[in-house]
Amino acid sequence: MQSTMIDPFGRAIDYLRVSVTDRCDFRCVYCMAEDMTFLPKRDLLSLEELDRLCTVFIEKGVRRLRLTGGEPLVRKNIMHLIRQLSRHLRSGALEELTLTSNGSQLERFASELADCGVRRINISVDTLNADKFHAITRWGRLEKVMRGIEAAEAAGLKIKLNTVALKGFNEDEIPEMLRWAHGRGMDMTVIETMPMGEIDGDRTDQYLPLSLLRAQLSRQFTLTDIPYKTGGPARYVDVAETGGRLGFITPMTHNFCESCNRVRITCTGMLYMCLGQDDSADLRAALRESEGNDALSNAIDNAIARKPKGHDFVIDRRTNRPSVSRHMSVTGG
Repeated sequence: MQSTMIDPFGRAIDYLRVSVTDRCDFRCVYCMAEDMTFLPKRDLLSLEELDRLCTVFIEKGVRRLRLTGGEPLVRKNIMHLIRQLSRHLRSGALEELTLTSNGSQLERFASELADCGVRRINISVDTLNADKFHAITRWGRLEKVMRGIEAAEAAGLKIKLNTVALKGFNEDEIPEMLRWAHGRGMDMTVIETMPMGEIDGDRTDQYLPLSLLRAQLSRQFTLTDIPYKTGGPARYVDVAETGGRLGFITPMTHNFCESCNRVRITCTGMLYMCLGQDDSADLRAALRESEGNDALSNAIDNAIARKPKGHDFVIDRRTNRPSVSRHMSVTGG
């Protein structure tokens, strides 16, 4: 299926990330404040509206669909939506249906996810130290996430470990995490923290440029650039000593905008053409305007025509306000 969504810079948009909820059972310190106020449930798209919205995007050429949050698996009856969306895998219209998760609910849902055609999943883990894990997530328990990982492995799901690189917190631990992940057959991706939403701390105290981290890792590992892609923004290397792959997501030091094939939808139906810009389109209004999809399709086309060339993330002492006011949990990680 050829994408009908081509942005002003000639990029085909074939990857959609959909936040199904802004709620999460963790309160990671770089993501949100501990006393978060979440959206009222009436503002969220229904599961039926999410299905309809995703289906229109698939008809317009989306080939990869990722469900995010917040934590997507805390959304009530989320497996009903995933089972409905899996029909597009069976028809061949969709190449991949996947999730980004904190792992807390995987012990419960991993087997059913596999039954629905989910073949891989990203799990966010920033440390393998139980005390540090509780400190960084505020509410999370590492042993529960580990049971979720084991359940996902038992269900045959391919796992990629996502780790936010945080200065003074986990930079010395990343080599150990890399060996652990590759020892279990998992790819691993490290991510620079992004200036999105107000948090309780100062992001300049957290920010670790991945150019610096890569230089540190190169003292222990032989890293070779490879062209491997998963559809997302990570740039991958082979790690000779472990035999695994390591990805770098660098929105700050080396943005990936020139090849951006993605758009994001919030759980309220706002379409963001760029993670780091505030321009958006209200698809919920178009969804509810009529039972037909013409208005929705036109609203999508108009939004794609405004997709910017790139984002403007900045983290420094002079710019201590977030680049965009919304939290990652609202936009969809």
